[in-house]
Amino acid sequence: MKKAVVCGAGGFIGGHLVKKLKQEGYWVRGVDIKEHEFTRLPADEFLLLDLREEANCRVALSVPGGVPDEVYQLAADMGGMGFIHSAECEIMRNNALINIHMTHTAATMGIKRYFFSSSVCVYRNMLPGEPEMREEEAIPANPDNEYGWEKLYAERVAMAYSRRYGMAVRIARFQNCYGPEGTWRGGREKAPAAICRKVAEVPDGGTIEIWGDGTAIRSYTYVDDMVDGIFRLMHSDLEGAVNIGCPQYVSVNELVATVCEVAGKRVKVRHVEGPVGVQSRNFSNERIYSTGWRPRVFLKEGIQRTYPWIEAQVRQLRGQL
Repeated sequence: MKKAVVCGAGGFIGGHLVKKLKQEGYWVRGVDIKEHEFTRLPADEFLLLDLREEANCRVALSVPGGVPDEVYQLAADMGGMGFIHSAECEIMRNNALINIHMTHTAATMGIKRYFFSSSVCVYRNMLPGEPEMREEEAIPANPDNEYGWEKLYAERVAMAYSRRYGMAVRIARFQNCYGPEGTWRGGREKAPAAICRKVAEVPDGGTIEIWGDGTAIRSYTYVDDMVDGIFRLMHSDLEGAVNIGCPQYVSVNELVATVCEVAGKRVKVRHVEGPVGVQSRNFSNERIYSTGWRPRVFLKEGIQRTYPWIEAQVRQLRGQL
């Protein structure tokens, strides 16, 4: 039985990854600074550890019988665009500490396969309709936010340790990911969850607020597709960064319209000032396609799976007030 450690298992993608690895027959240890907020994970062990501390990284990677076969590093201080723009110092400090200590510890302990979750935030702002950007075109670099700058640096750290210690490093640049059991309120939620929450909270014919004019273009990847891409990438021979995302590009206004259609509501939109981020990012997925991966869930179906879960959370919260 292979053994895997998932760092960041208390988070959205990390929690789903634990489930995927258990389905694949792994012994799994989850590690995070907090328990998963919405579900009891099927991990064989779950350790509460602050991975900003180097000593805790060694504890995380010391499993019964020695070291794990695979390490998945998804632990990060992150959230939606509001958090990314309001917590620059925390993002730079906390994530740099986690990634420096985790990569160094994994390499020096002799870990054979190491996955690092990066982000498409490493890319520059783009105009809608620009040719899709390949992974190597992130350099020369001009990320829109500090989260992207730290991710780009952490990628370099991981690849440097790979060269020095012979550790097989696999790097995924995630596009926006959504689905059930993810953060849906409190300021760290991503756009699909935030809009699902807002639509669930208002009556038919009500009004919700959206940051910006709604023309910003995004690609949204359903969480089941994302964890399948992570697993395929980890077991591939692809070195260097790899984009993982759905090739369906929609505006924020189109995302709102999709949520309203799924909810069966007519909702008015008030556009307000707020952090929007880049106007567009268009990415090539050719590298991850070479593994046989393809997205299976596109936006409407993904929202059909996500909205009822968030609507249930809204109703449950109202019942507690």
